Amino acid sequence: MTQDGNKNEHVGEFFAKDPERADFEFFGRIANSDRRGFLRNTGLATMAAMVGTAIPFHRNMPAGLVPAAFASEDVLVGKDGLTLLNDRPVNAETPPELLDDAITPTSRHFIRNNGLPPEEADPATWTLTVDGFVDNPMELTIADLRAQFDVVTMALTIECGGNGRAFFDPPASGNQWTYGAVACSEWTGVRLKDVLEKAGVQSNVVYTAHYGADGHLSGDADKLPISRGLPIAKALTDNILIAFEMNGEALHPMNGAPLRLVVPGWPGSCSQKWLRRIELRDQVHDGPKMTGTAYRVPGHPVAAGEDVPKEDFQIIERMPVKSLVTFPANGAAIGMSTEVRGHAWSGDRTIERVDISVDFGSTWVQAELDAPVNSGAWQNWRANVALPVNGYYEIWARATDSAQEMQPFAINWNPKGYLNNTMHRVGVRAS
Repeated sequence: MTQDGNKNEHVGEFFAKDPERADFEFFGRIANSDRRGFLRNTGLATMAAMVGTAIPFHRNMPAGLVPAAFASEDVLVGKDGLTLLNDRPVNAETPPELLDDAITPTSRHFIRNNGLPPEEADPATWTLTVDGFVDNPMELTIADLRAQFDVVTMALTIECGGNGRAFFDPPASGNQWTYGAVACSEWTGVRLKDVLEKAGVQSNVVYTAHYGADGHLSGDADKLPISRGLPIAKALTDNILIAFEMNGEALHPMNGAPLRLVVPGWPGSCSQKWLRRIELRDQVHDGPKMTGTAYRVPGHPVAAGEDVPKEDFQIIERMPVKSLVTFPANGAAIGMSTEVRGHAWSGDRTIERVDISVDFGSTWVQAELDAPVNSGAWQNWRANVALPVNGYYEIWARATDSAQEMQPFAINWNPKGYLNNTMHRVGVRAS
């Protein structure tokens, strides 16, 4: 609670406002002059009591750091273990420990909707139109897609551009995703590239435009909830699918049945669900949520809370380097040695290494890292850690990608709360 006894304020919100003041008021903690540890152990006993055990590496703990184990308070768990963030439109994320599978089961794939799913979604009668600046406009059924193009299955990572928004200070508007708006399922379909090439891409094409059958929240049939697109060079890469199966079965209704795009490594908003039409345009697409500040970030660093002119925003393309600890779970009780495992990914790149720390970042151990099963898939990693004495520990994971970009401990604020790729922290109690 805060000093005035307000128990309704979440500990994370309290620390976000003024972390060092929160350190003192919440735990009675005063840090050493190097802004680490506990001066004369002031507050250490209180923090240890609250996490339920001793903290062996307390000398390394940065000032103002709220123990990660507290972050799991007040979680609303929905069907299949997802956490429901919004019910109109439906948006739900997956707790990290439920993302432990190398391939995400359909029941644990997050849901990100912008509008209302279509009432009619019969795969037998569904059609996809490809038009605009093409030589051969086409209208294709799902049966046509299967018959006329190579059908491929790929493990592809989709992540919402706002994943991690809940940790921005000051808060950014929108769904307060924590870690679980990401998944890597197996998708079966045809390559977007093959379809566009058969349609005949004209020389003046700049961008694709994607249109779905979902309805606007207002109920106005003339309005679209979202219509985004891709630069044509990106659209013609080999790992973007027009998908009609997910993990060997028909698509789940909340994941875009019966037809959707899957664009790995770019914001999930590019992966249009309930796909009805792909238009090739001679300009950057200007559909709903392509303009203004939607799925855009300032083109330069800004101060927290700064009012940024719209003309300074740039469209998000590739997602940043990121990793996730999926075992052990945050708040778990473990033995003195354990396997730590998870996933890592980075836009259009591969991951070069993942490092693990159990002493608040003082030392790091390199994890064993698998290659991606195909282009666009996340990479699985694991490491064995042995802990010296009983107590509270935090497992930190940081990934480094093929361009040598490494996850930071903290990132610059942006007004819409996009692209948060700070290191994942998991608190555990060892005995």
